[in-house]
Amino acid sequence: MGIISWMILGLIAGAIAKILLPGRDPGGLIGTTLIGIAGAFVGGWISAHFLHRPVQKQFFDLYTWGAAIGGSLALLIGYRILFGNSRD
Repeated sequence: MGIISWMILGLIAGAIAKILLPGRDPGGLIGTTLIGIAGAFVGGWISAHFLHRPVQKQFFDLYTWGAAIGGSLALLIGYRILFGNSRD
């Protein structure tokens, strides 16, 4: 997959992570979107290097989506822990 595919996957994975982890994020929509894109990259990297599950070339691979959503969730949780709910 190319960089544009990872960005699109990250946008969708970030939206799914936001649905799975509702609440008000400190960064709003733009911050959550960027976290989703970064999470897709991080999830793919972790999957390839530590779980010995290389990222597939197909866009619709279940493990690739799982890694992207998992990475997005991990970054979103970390972001909330570090910055809290600053939108009160």
